[in-house]
Amino acid sequence: MSRLVHFEIHVDDMERAKEFYSRVFGWTYEDYSEYAGMPYFGAVTGDASTPGINGALMQRQGPAPEKGQPVNSFVCTMNVDNFDRTEALIKEQGGTVAMPKYALPGMAWQGYFHDTEGNLIGIHESDEQAQ
Repeated sequence: MSRLVHFEIHVDDMERAKEFYSRVFGWTYEDYSEYAGMPYFGAVTGDASTPGINGALMQRQGPAPEKGQPVNSFVCTMNVDNFDRTEALIKEQGGTVAMPKYALPGMAWQGYFHDTEGNLIGIHESDEQAQ
């Protein structure tokens, strides 16, 4: 079985994207641009002792996704402690709602957003009372 071990988010404006993900999710970065030969920042997404993976923000090499187009790639979903607070942070930092909050009955609250670079991201708050 193969397990996902890394992700990459393609961005147009590296500083804007770094600020968005740092302010919304608390990510920190390690500059690997010298190794990659382009702007490439490793994203540390949490403590190594908790489940999850790290990834990177990399300079987009083609056109950004168009608004309203069907999903044509992987979508990363972040586990959050408070859906509503995270949604507010996303909006404050320039993100927009793609699919509003909805219940996964008996499991969680889920929703999707566009980041500042036009990428689709999900947030997920575990809640057995979700209806």
